[in-house]
Amino acid sequence: MEIVIDAGGTPRTYVVEATRAGRRVEVTTGRGIVEVSEVTRTGTAVRTSRFMSSRVIALVEHPNHG
Repeated sequence: MEIVIDAGGTPRTYVVEATRAGRRVEVTTGRGIVEVSEVTRTGTAVRTSRFMSSRVIALVEHPNHG
């Protein structure tokens, strides 16, 4: 998942991906925050990134190549 953020007029791209088999990336929104998490099969968050939704330009999901 790529997250493109407006960083004061300059777009900035962050990447969150499932680093191991069986993991997935989940996106949640609420209270002006977009949260992108890498989670295990059991639903435990391994890594979480938070962004202000007003700064998010795009969320780009790449299909699995597996």
